[in-house]
Amino acid sequence: MSGFEGLRVLSLESRRAMELAKLISTYGGQPMVAPSMREVPLESNREALAFAAALFAGEFDMIVFLTGVGARALQAVVETAHQREDYLAALRRIPIVARGPKPVAVLRELGITPALTAPEPNTWRELLGAFDEAAGSNGAVRLQGARVAVQEYGVSNPELLSGLAERGAKVTRVPVYQWALPDDLAPLRAAITAIAEGSVDVVLFTTTVQVIHLFQIAGEMKLEEKMLLGLQRALVASIGPTTTEELVRRGIPPDLEPSHPKMGFLVKETSERASELIRAKRKGEVPV
Repeated sequence: MSGFEGLRVLSLESRRAMELAKLISTYGGQPMVAPSMREVPLESNREALAFAAALFAGEFDMIVFLTGVGARALQAVVETAHQREDYLAALRRIPIVARGPKPVAVLRELGITPALTAPEPNTWRELLGAFDEAAGSNGAVRLQGARVAVQEYGVSNPELLSGLAERGAKVTRVPVYQWALPDDLAPLRAAITAIAEGSVDVVLFTTTVQVIHLFQIAGEMKLEEKMLLGLQRALVASIGPTTTEELVRRGIPPDLEPSHPKMGFLVKETSERASELIRAKRKGEVPV
């Protein structure tokens, strides 16, 4: 065995569950897979269709795409009522901003190059920082007085929205899809019980929603306090700052963030330090 050396590693990933389980096995861990969320369309697409009507009417000066999946979902909704070429032509008339590489990839497939992107780790902080940096050199993406549409990705980001408004933007939220609990809650409940019993060595968090749903179901099971104790003994790894913020808010500061906010880096770097960090954590030490 190498890396995890046989440690029991819990993944709460849903869409890429098997991929993450295979990575855990590759690095010597025993994968425990408990999907914690499913992606569902909003019951009503009124906001997305209203966005399209406003876009065609020239009522936006800029659009911010936050996720690749959201960018595709928004396009699919718009195309239920409009021609694709009309939509793309409207996008090309104004500056487009992308939070990270996934929306950039989707936009480039459509022949659209963003005027601005956020650097890693691609959180709302980097996005606002990119706007601030561009304000002095690129009038095309200046926020003061701009009518800005923000494609949201399930959970709204009040910090980003308020940051845009503070910089003078008139913001329109465009929610396209949301996250729900999985249809089958048995694996998630079993994972919570395992954490509470201390039989999980490592927990990998790859999104904020995983944290929210884990604590929601633990609360329903009356196991939140015991689960917290289990997480305090286990190695908790977070894929990046946004997920870390939610964990800290719940009283679980992560023991590790990877050098890049990607699943491969998360699993590899966690495996390399897992034994050391767990040993130190259970002794009450903080390794450098």
